[in-house]
Amino acid sequence: MEYNLNVTIDKSSGFCFGVVYAIDMAEDILDNEEYLYCLGDIVHNDEEVERLKAKGLRIIDHEQLHQLSNEKVLIRAHGEAPSTYQLALNNNLTLIDASCPVVLKLQNRIKNSHDDNEQILIFGKHGHAEVIGLQGQTNGKAIVFQDLAELDEMELPNKFTLYSQTTKSTDKFYQIKDELLNRGYDVKANDTICRQVSNRYEELEKFVADFDKIIFVSGKKSSNGKVLYDVCKKYNTNSYFISNVEELDKSWFAPNDKIGICGATSTPMWLMELVKSELEKLS
Repeated sequence: MEYNLNVTIDKSSGFCFGVVYAIDMAEDILDNEEYLYCLGDIVHNDEEVERLKAKGLRIIDHEQLHQLSNEKVLIRAHGEAPSTYQLALNNNLTLIDASCPVVLKLQNRIKNSHDDNEQILIFGKHGHAEVIGLQGQTNGKAIVFQDLAELDEMELPNKFTLYSQTTKSTDKFYQIKDELLNRGYDVKANDTICRQVSNRYEELEKFVADFDKIIFVSGKKSSNGKVLYDVCKKYNTNSYFISNVEELDKSWFAPNDKIGICGATSTPMWLMELVKSELEKLS
């Protein structure tokens, strides 16, 4: 059977500038050097990580960082806590800092709030690299929560400052802020969500409406991927989440379907193009 699928890639999908900046920096170094250490996955996409590992990128965790000395280490777009910079000084490590400028600005704002003795709440994913870096600005004193239900179990001060991980949903952030105000708290809210990410919600709403089926390509570890996939699913119920070409399933498609391909801010364009060519070959 010929499927004859009509496939279009969403032009606004793919890497955000923070990820492009980090990967460009890594590739520039690897063009001239045999290897480069990177603290954590450079991007939450296994396919892209494997591509860069083949070029000499060596992914390490914080435990392994402690064992290193006299080496170069890349700090990825998610940013790091102050303790990482101190460790680098102690171990004579050269840090190549590819922290996203939006994340660095947020770190700075949180540090200033902490220095002003404000109690800080961060709407973000527990254990996420960016969130660990943000909490590090407060010596671990900020309260991190993923949803309001977590706060029900806590004794909160009457007055606090609210921040958000840069890749969270803007709508959800404002819902949380309004609910906390309704509960009588004195909330100083700071919308610190990256507009390059949040603008994609509206772009995706429009994009997915035009297709019979949507293939959303993202790494399973990507927070932003989960949020954007939910947008796809909301506006086109025939949306499917895949991390690689092998996860495509013929049974999802009918002959002459119009297919839209989109992805997270951590999804490489080459991977979406691979998915497109695979779909066009279906028979």
